[in-house]
Amino acid sequence: MSTLTYAVHDSATMLRRNLKHAIRYPAVGLGSAMLPILMLLLFVYAFGDSIGAGMGGGRAAYLEYLTPGVIIMGVAAGSMSTSIAICSDMTEGIINRFRTMDITRASFMTGHVLGSVVQTMACAVLVVGVALALGFRSGATPLEWLAAAGLLTAVAFAVTWLSAGFGLISKTVESASNKPLLIQFLPFLGSAFVPADSMSPGLRWFAEHQPFTPMTETLRGLLSGTPVGNAWWISLTWCAAIALTGYLWSRHLFTKGPAH
Repeated sequence: MSTLTYAVHDSATMLRRNLKHAIRYPAVGLGSAMLPILMLLLFVYAFGDSIGAGMGGGRAAYLEYLTPGVIIMGVAAGSMSTSIAICSDMTEGIINRFRTMDITRASFMTGHVLGSVVQTMACAVLVVGVALALGFRSGATPLEWLAAAGLLTAVAFAVTWLSAGFGLISKTVESASNKPLLIQFLPFLGSAFVPADSMSPGLRWFAEHQPFTPMTETLRGLLSGTPVGNAWWISLTWCAAIALTGYLWSRHLFTKGPAH
């Protein structure tokens, strides 16, 4: 077999390993889904009437606005499981065994990242299901739903590579769970919960120029069936930049060897 074939085979083996771990220990994955679900329930039922009234609608109108932002937040939160899983492998010594085996070195990281993306997308489906149960209705066509799924996959892939780097530099599982918090809560400082133009000037500038705002606006436009303007290519550019940065950083850390 060629080098590429070996790499694909080894990565698929590592992917199966990580998916089996996720099935056996679902607490981490479900925990990533619970945060956006709780935020959805809190904001809809506690603040939905007042915020929705300010937008010219009611609770239902705010649910339509909020759901895309919460989904993006859930995808960002899903990156935590990658950081924890990689740190656990590094600190428990299993990585030393992998280094002695005849496997492609890149397959370890690839398996973790792809496994996390699969888990994150499953959590996103769960969040969408809760939103639909609360009354969320989408005007998207099947093609727009497919585009939305592609966008979420790209976002998950990007933030997961960045989270992988956090897992490699963490010395304990506890610190590995804390380092991705910035990624998880960055959507708060965007247009996920309120429009950016309703913020103070400084915060508005930050919200308009941080990566999760165009991602949220693109998803919001796709799910509502409205034009997304140039937000889609800005989102994909951010995804490519974050993924490349995370990949190069993680590759450097992994090649250098564990710092534990």
